[in-house]
Amino acid sequence: MPVVSELVRKTMPLLIHENSTSVSKNHLYGSHFNADSIAKKDFRYFTKKLPPDESPSLVVALRIDESASMSAFGRLEAAKCAAIAVYEFCEWCKIPIIIYGDTADRSSLEQMSLYAYCDFVHLEQDDRFRLMNIKGRSNNRDGMAIRILAEKLLMAKEQTKLMISISDGQPKAMPDYSGDVAISDMQMVLKEYRRKGITFLAAAIGQDKDTICDIYGKESFLDITDLSQFPIQLVKIIARYLSR
Repeated sequence: MPVVSELVRKTMPLLIHENSTSVSKNHLYGSHFNADSIAKKDFRYFTKKLPPDESPSLVVALRIDESASMSAFGRLEAAKCAAIAVYEFCEWCKIPIIIYGDTADRSSLEQMSLYAYCDFVHLEQDDRFRLMNIKGRSNNRDGMAIRILAEKLLMAKEQTKLMISISDGQPKAMPDYSGDVAISDMQMVLKEYRRKGITFLAAAIGQDKDTICDIYGKESFLDITDLSQFPIQLVKIIARYLSR
């Protein structure tokens, strides 16, 4: 939390600079010279940006793979810490955030299960505590989960829509959602929603990094080798998107 707090402190001045769109005229000094005022004799020839009234034009979705293998090698704790760090950073910077987990095949009636920990449509005070319920469960049907979250992002009015997927392995679910079938489905979903303006990033924290890189593409792939640094890496990445 101290590191997240420091990142917020550094980010907020950038937000004020980037989001300020209106200006006030008739200043003795400022950032822009106003030629219309040159006929005046009061030397107030400059304009200044006014502080912004609007929040950053960025919305973030954090999708967490809750397959059983996430319980190994400290991956789940790293994902929880990352979710907490991202949630707190976005809340302080007034960035709309949704955090969902997903798994598949918990029962014969449930091909996929979604777990809503935080949703900007219905914000609640206890959202941060729900993040402690993130856990490894069963399989993972990534394509459907990404599609559902992408549709939620499209509902947001913010211009930049960023989805970060945290996963330790390639998609696999019953009866035949694996291998080339699953990869093709995911690539089709990513292509469809990239055309609609959503930016995807994949944080790979397991053994299937090469496959995840192939699915998302090198430009969207985050190779997380040090899990202890993962939460802060994620927050820094989101901060970079604020100034775009």
